[in-house]
Amino acid sequence: MEHDEVLVVGSGASGAALAWKLAKAGFRVTCLEQGGWVSPKDASTTGDDWERQRYTDESANPNIRRGAYDYPLDESDTPIKPLMFNGVGGSTIKWGAHFPRFRPSDFRVRSLDGLADDWPFDYDALAPFYDENDRMMGVSGLAGDPGNPPRSARPMPPLPPGPGALRMGQAFDKLGWQWWVSDVAINSTPYGTRGACNNCGPCDMGCPPQARASTDITYWPLALAAGARLITHARVFEVTTDADGRPTGVAYFDQNRQVQLRSADIVVLAANGVGTPRLMLLSASGKHPDGLLNRSGLVGRRLMHHPTGLVTGIFDEPLEGYKGPFACSFLCQEFYETRPEHGFVRGYQMQVVRSDGPLGTALGGYVPRIRWGADHHRDFLDCFGHTASLTVTTEDLPDENNRVTLDPAVTDGFGIPAVKLHYRVDENTRAMIEHGIEKASLAFRTAGARRVEAQRLVAQAGFHLMGTARMGDDPETSVVDGFCRAHDADNLLIIDGSVFVTGAALNPTPTIQAIALRAADNLIRNRGNQTVSTSPTHTGWKPVAHG
Repeated sequence: MEHDEVLVVGSGASGAALAWKLAKAGFRVTCLEQGGWVSPKDASTTGDDWERQRYTDESANPNIRRGAYDYPLDESDTPIKPLMFNGVGGSTIKWGAHFPRFRPSDFRVRSLDGLADDWPFDYDALAPFYDENDRMMGVSGLAGDPGNPPRSARPMPPLPPGPGALRMGQAFDKLGWQWWVSDVAINSTPYGTRGACNNCGPCDMGCPPQARASTDITYWPLALAAGARLITHARVFEVTTDADGRPTGVAYFDQNRQVQLRSADIVVLAANGVGTPRLMLLSASGKHPDGLLNRSGLVGRRLMHHPTGLVTGIFDEPLEGYKGPFACSFLCQEFYETRPEHGFVRGYQMQVVRSDGPLGTALGGYVPRIRWGADHHRDFLDCFGHTASLTVTTEDLPDENNRVTLDPAVTDGFGIPAVKLHYRVDENTRAMIEHGIEKASLAFRTAGARRVEAQRLVAQAGFHLMGTARMGDDPETSVVDGFCRAHDADNLLIIDGSVFVTGAALNPTPTIQAIALRAADNLIRNRGNQTVSTSPTHTGWKPVAHG
C-alpha cells in the first residue's frame, strides 16, 4: 500500500490550489481525480457543432452529459438542476469564470441580520489569500469599486463590456444604482504562458487560447513541477479509518476497475458540495454509523444554491451579444444588503449577461427560448443579437431540510450509490427574485428595450453547491473548524464549497480557493504536529455494478 503525507480527493478549484501550495512547501502530496485530462486544444469550440454539444455530450449537467466518469444525480426532488464536472480542473472546466469576492457582510449574517450563522473568520482573514489566488488564476478587472473593500490592482485590465452592458450601465446611472465592471478569471492581455481572450463567446465549452482560467492550466502545472502527484481515473468510494474511527486513507477503483487502498497522514476532501458529502455518507462505519465524522448530523444538510431569476430585454439595435464572455460584463450590488422596506432578509446581485449563439437562441436555455410555430424564423431574426439579460442572483439561506442523501435505488456504473438532492426554494428567496425581476425590468425599460421577458427561476442554474459540511467553532453544530479540519479528527480536511456557512449572492469559486489556500497555510505552519495513524481498516464493502 502506498502512503502519502497528504492525500487529496478532487482536482478542481480547491484541490488544485491546496496541492500546489503544499507541494511547493515540500509536502508529499497525491491527488486522486475521478475523471481525466481535458486538453484545451480539443475544446468543442474548435468544431462547427459546438452548440449541439453544449446541449448533449458537453452539457454541464452530468445527467445529460452522461460521461464515463460522471455519477448520476436524482434531481426529481429539486427545481434546480445540479451542474458539475469530473476531470482534472473539476467544474472550472465548465465555468464562465466570473470571479467576485464575498463582501464583509457575507461572513456576519447572524450578527447583522439575526439569522443563519456567522463564519468563524471574517473577510480580512481571507483577503491575503484572495490576493494570492488572483495572481495564480489571472484576473482581469478594475480596482476602486466603492461597494467593496479596497484591494490591490487587478493583474490585468477589465475585459471590454460589450454594447449591451454599456447600454445597461447608462440605464443604471440614470436610476442612480451602483455598478462596477466584473472581476473575471479571463485574460484581457497575455498572462504568463496563456493567451488573451479573443471574444469568441462560449467560455463554458473550453478555451483553446487558454485565456479563460481553469485549474488544469493554472495551478496543476506548477503543482506537478513542485512534486505533487496526480492520479486520474480514480473513483474514490470510501475514506478508510482505523479501529478508533480516525481517517487513514481512501479506497478507490483504478482505471482497470480494481480496488486500491492508499494511506495518508492527512486526508483532504475537495469533491464539491455534492461529491464530498456523498463520500462521507458512503464512509459510514461502526464508529461513524451516520456517516464519517458526522457527530453534528449536518453532513449533507444545509445545501445551498444561488436561485436565479433572469430578465431579458430585446432592443431594436444590434448588440452583438454572441461576442465575448457570456457572464462577465458588470454587476450591480445596489440591492445586496438587507433593507427593511424590501420585505425580505439579505439580498441579491444583478449581473449583465450576453446573448447566445443561433442554436441557443432558438432552443433557449439560460435565456428564454424562441416560440415554435409559423413565426419562429421571424421571432428568431427579431431577437438574435438584439438582447441583453440581467440575472437576479439571490442569497440562499441555509435550511437543514435542503440536503444531499445517498440514493436508495440508483447506483453509478461501479455500483456505488448515487446522490439524491432534496431542495425547496423558500419564500424569502422568492421575494428576492420578484423584487429583482421588478428592478431589472425597470432597468431595461430605462435602457429603451422594446420588449422585456422574465424567468422566475432558471432550472439549469445549479452550478454553485454549498453548505453540506459547514464550518464553525461548535462541534455539535458544524462539521469542520475554521481551518477546515474535522472537529473529531484533525487529519481530515474539507476544503470545497461544502464548508460554507452561508452562501452570499456571489459566485463562490474565489472564496472556495481562498479558503483552501488558508487551510494549506495552516498545515504548513503546523507541520509535524499532526497525530498520525497508518493502520487503515477497510470495511470490506465493495460496490457491485448493476446491469
